[in-house]
Amino acid sequence: MIDKISPSVEVALADVRDGATILVGGFGGSGVPEELIDALIAQGARDLTIVNNNAGNGEVGIAALFKAGRIRKLICSYPRQIDSHHFQAAYRAGKVELELVPQGTLSERMRAAGAGIGAFYTPTGYGTDLAKGKETRVIDGKGHVLEYPLHGDIALVKAERGDRWGNLVYRKSARNYGPTMASAATVAIAQVYEVVELGALDPEVIVTPGIYVTRVVKVARKQARIPAGGVTRGVTGRAAA
Repeated sequence: MIDKISPSVEVALADVRDGATILVGGFGGSGVPEELIDALIAQGARDLTIVNNNAGNGEVGIAALFKAGRIRKLICSYPRQIDSHHFQAAYRAGKVELELVPQGTLSERMRAAGAGIGAFYTPTGYGTDLAKGKETRVIDGKGHVLEYPLHGDIALVKAERGDRWGNLVYRKSARNYGPTMASAATVAIAQVYEVVELGALDPEVIVTPGIYVTRVVKVARKQARIPAGGVTRGVTGRAAA
C-alpha cells in the first residue's frame, strides 16, 4: 500500500544532508512552507544551496535559515528587499554566494529539470552580465542564451490538501513555484493543512500528481488575526495565503 504520509515535520526532514540543494516554494510571503523550514533549522543541515524567488522576509522562512547560518549559496531572482536584512548581512560578510537568475528563467530551468529537457535557449539576459561565460546563439535574428536545468535534492512546498498517494492541491497564489519544484527534486516534501481520503480530490483539480511527491506531512493552520487597517494576516504578519 502506498502511504506517503509522514507523522511529523521532523521525520519528513530527518535525512536532509549537509550541502544539499533545496528548492523552497513561496513568492514573497505567499506559499512559504514555514513549518518545514523551521524543522530544517532544527534538523541541523548546513552549507545548503537554497533556490527560491527571493532572499527571505523579516525573521521567518528563508530569512530564518540565513539567521541560523545554514545557507552557503542562494539562487534567486530578487535578493534585496526592505526586510531581507539577514541575507544582506551574510552577503556583505562574504558568508554566502549569490547566483542571480531572471524569474522566468528560474522557473523554466526547474521545469526543464522535471521534464527531462537537456537545455534551452532564452532571449532573457542576452547581452547582459548574466550571460557572461554562457553559450549564446542568434535565432531568427534575436540573441539567445543557453540555460541548463536546475535540479534539487529536496523540494519543500506548501499545499492546501493532499492524500496518502501524494496528490496535491493548492490555495490560489500560494501555488506559485510549488508544482515546478516538486517535479524538479529527487525528494519532494509537501506540508498540507488537510489530509484527505483517496478519491476525495477531483482528478481534474489535482495540480501536483503524487508521482512527483515523496512525503506529505500535515501541519496546523496558523490562526489569522485582523490588525489595524482590517487586512487579514497570519500570525507572522504576512498575507494569509
